[in-house]
Amino acid sequence: MASAAPRTATLYRMVMDTHVCPYGLKARDLLRRQGYRIEDHALRTREETDAFKAEHGVKTTPQVFIGGERVGGYDDLCRFFGKRVADPKATTYRPVAALFAMTALMALAASQAVYATPLTLRAVEWFVAFSMAVLALLKLQNVESFATMFLNYDLLAKRWVPYSYVYPFAEGLAGVLMLAGVAVWASVPIALVIGGIGAVSVVKAVYIDRRELKCACVGGSSNVPLGFLSLTENLMMIGMALWMLIRHV
Repeated sequence: MASAAPRTATLYRMVMDTHVCPYGLKARDLLRRQGYRIEDHALRTREETDAFKAEHGVKTTPQVFIGGERVGGYDDLCRFFGKRVADPKATTYRPVAALFAMTALMALAASQAVYATPLTLRAVEWFVAFSMAVLALLKLQNVESFATMFLNYDLLAKRWVPYSYVYPFAEGLAGVLMLAGVAVWASVPIALVIGGIGAVSVVKAVYIDRRELKCACVGGSSNVPLGFLSLTENLMMIGMALWMLIRHV
């Protein structure tokens, strides 16, 4: 019995010397994974691309046609196949969850390398310190953007704006000092102050005032909602500071 002919899709995408459209590549890959034979038409110049858009009355490429009907761009193609399309404006805890997962694995790996076992008390300390350092790194990528978002809810920053610029440097310094296990006289008060103010600020904004805000914890461009995980960041700093204080008294 002869096998059925493969389904065919027509794809128009930008393939220029200085730019190959990534969504065109993703559309081609998705069509292949869905078992389609692809008539792949490369738009190799800006003029050719503009002429194609004008002819079909579309504003973007790539464009996919199946059965003679236009499906649309990459997101439209995903919907055509019943796949989820992420909303770029939707809030999500994924960035913070991914960060904590990676810093936990880093701490376990460091413990394994140093102590030949991942399950040590030092691994817990490293997890908190790694998390603080990486969170500070994300904020420091764009301090101005972080400060703007931070001013929406932090109680001290609202009263003294420079604190919103100091915060990521202070968090990073405390995290690095805790990793090294040095200058406890500096890392403990820094963590207690910024963690304490942060925790109170989150509780007031989210649980008392019932405001729906985005958290600046992973930088000013994130869509992480201000809430439990944001509070966790601050409580971790407080807990680590108290633990180091007890250890070094």
